[in-house]
Amino acid sequence: MNLIKEIEAYQPYNEQEEKDKELILSCLRNESDIFSRDNRLVHMTASCWITNKKHDKVLLCYHKIYKSWAWLGGHADGNEDLLAVSLKEAREESGLEHISPYDGKIFSIESLTVDGHVKKGKYVSSHIHLNVTYLLEADEKEELKIKEDENSGLAWFSLDDVYQASSEEWMVLNIYRKLNAKLRELS
Repeated sequence: MNLIKEIEAYQPYNEQEEKDKELILSCLRNESDIFSRDNRLVHMTASCWITNKKHDKVLLCYHKIYKSWAWLGGHADGNEDLLAVSLKEAREESGLEHISPYDGKIFSIESLTVDGHVKKGKYVSSHIHLNVTYLLEADEKEELKIKEDENSGLAWFSLDDVYQASSEEWMVLNIYRKLNAKLRELS
């Protein structure tokens, strides 16, 4: 599997990524149906940190389930090409047509707990998302289109404004700060 090789080669940024890399690789090697929601405990997802060309703003959506400004992304749903999943989700959730990978490499990895919730009228039990994040670039002047069944808002935020916009404290402290630090290192 190509993804296993990509994750094996990925250099963790911090201890969180080190530990999550171990978990993701273990699950990829030992769990069944990991690219499907049929595995109700743990499954692969792809997220994207969408930035403008100057890398001084990121695009967030107001996520209906989490009731917070958040990054974009979604479930693999059978697709083992997580970069393709990331791009698909970015286009679907933002309406952006002109969006491209920064370099096509894994930007970040994380294991994310998801509390039980109701989606499309059905209860979904708590589970873990084994997530791979890609850095994507888009034109901040392109028209944004809300995906009504998932988000109720889309907006570009300065890197520092992300921390006040999101109400998910753990995500801000552990993920969004890390992503912004890595983004700033590219400049």
